[in-house]
Amino acid sequence: ELEASLFEVVGLLNCASSNATDEERVELARMNLKAGIKASENAAFDTAKVYFKAGYDVLGSRGWEGDYSTMLDLCSDGANACFLTGDFVSMNELIDEVLSKDIDTKEKYRVSEIKVKSLHNIAKFNESIDAALRFNRQLGLPAPRKKPASTFTIIREFIRVKRLLKNKTAEDIANLPELDDERYEMGQRMNEHLATSVYLVEPTMYPLIIFQSVTTSLKHGLSPTSSPAFARLGLLLCGPFGKPHEGLEMAKAAELILERPGMRSSTSNTIFVTQSFCYHWTSPLQDTVEPLLKGYQVGLELGDNDRACFCLVGRMYYLFFTGRTLGSIQQELEAAANVMTQLKQEESKLKITILLSSVKKLRGLDPEASDKMLDSILASAAETRNNLSAYVSVMKLEVFVFFQQWKEAVDLVQKAGNVRLFLSSTFVVVRYTFLEALAYLKAAQSSSGWKKRQMKKCAHKTIQLIRGWAKNGNVNVVHYLRILGAELAVLNGKKEKAKESFNAAIAASRRIGFLQDRALAHELASAYFKAQGDDYWGNYHIECSKRCYQEWGCNKKVERLL
Repeated sequence: ELEASLFEVVGLLNCASSNATDEERVELARMNLKAGIKASENAAFDTAKVYFKAGYDVLGSRGWEGDYSTMLDLCSDGANACFLTGDFVSMNELIDEVLSKDIDTKEKYRVSEIKVKSLHNIAKFNESIDAALRFNRQLGLPAPRKKPASTFTIIREFIRVKRLLKNKTAEDIANLPELDDERYEMGQRMNEHLATSVYLVEPTMYPLIIFQSVTTSLKHGLSPTSSPAFARLGLLLCGPFGKPHEGLEMAKAAELILERPGMRSSTSNTIFVTQSFCYHWTSPLQDTVEPLLKGYQVGLELGDNDRACFCLVGRMYYLFFTGRTLGSIQQELEAAANVMTQLKQEESKLKITILLSSVKKLRGLDPEASDKMLDSILASAAETRNNLSAYVSVMKLEVFVFFQQWKEAVDLVQKAGNVRLFLSSTFVVVRYTFLEALAYLKAAQSSSGWKKRQMKKCAHKTIQLIRGWAKNGNVNVVHYLRILGAELAVLNGKKEKAKESFNAAIAASRRIGFLQDRALAHELASAYFKAQGDDYWGNYHIECSKRCYQEWGCNKKVERLL
């Protein structure tokens, strides 16, 4: 009966708490804790926060001496409820109170984790990293120094992980024993948060965090954090290390780990990593769209709002890159932005805003406002050194290329810095590399002398990357190579080769289904044929280009081609 009317009973007792004895206060605090936990289980965090605070107030300043365990739970669960409701002032007060106590480090884990997560959510990534590393060191666990990692260090640690793997298959990894050491479990969960933050601001540290998480899983056993750890190892193998087939084996291991009892909490995170960073290296990009939607849905169901929104961001960008009509994408983006506002996911919302601003500009909707928004995000990102600036660079380059603003495109890629480092392994970086190579080729075509040689050299270097990806089985870059091959033939004055390559580029773009790239291939072909004095084929290709751009919904481009 008490369970059924718990909230009502506790509410009435709280009203009369001023007359309670010390023993009654302790019992009432425990009842408030129980009510707060029950409210939290029903996702009623505003209500939960009230009960946790009431329990804390009932115990008073001597609560730590009177009922230490209850006071710790009230502060820890209360801090979490405050975090989830956006009451950061109260959250920090509770966190600081627990951290100031002379208690076992493991008992400070919950508030330390909330502190790390909250700092990340308000874009204080460096402070979040510092807090996570400090906690792991207090646990007595190894933690890398917060500084850029050298290539030598990364390779050395990778070799150590390879030795531990000893050619284990995905099934071998998924059958490892469970982790039963609380200290290592806490360290693994903290590494999970570390990985997210270092990816944004210090990407050379990212492999070291992954290697540490994988090493712990191999040596001490599997936990829910092992699934995303092996998925991230797959990310490194697929992208920077150029071994996609080995990477996919690690992605498979991650998915098999999820099938074990007690591992479901990492589902959304694992889907995000495998679908955003691994599978597009050998499978059509379109195949990732539905799984990423599932990752979003499962994340919301599990209360993993961060990873749910990561999945949603990945899905929206991949819808754009696969040529989904701009009107439908805009509708989904606006809905996604509203969801992220409600969930207080500012970082993900900014990435959605970057894409939405670019889509609007391509459609000819308030382009000046879109430019101001992107410039504002770029200025803010430059201050915090996160990968938002890389996203802005990619989307600005998209617009420059589709509007044939080649000088602006080349200026951008020369000033953008190492975009591939900050977007490692995502398809976003694959797309950027293609656009970068195309910009260099067009710059070379309009230059002479030393500048022409320099631009051609830059183009060749970038094209070699794409050729390597195609050689490793990336089906999504075949039409990119055809388009670049045609423009390279134009640069070298190989007329027949140029004609063949443009036709091949258009056919390949049609097969992969990237509508916007078919439009671009037709437009580039038209420019070539008209430059050769062949108005028949020049007009034919420009008409085809207009139809494709119109179908895509790129109204501003269609206006320019009329």
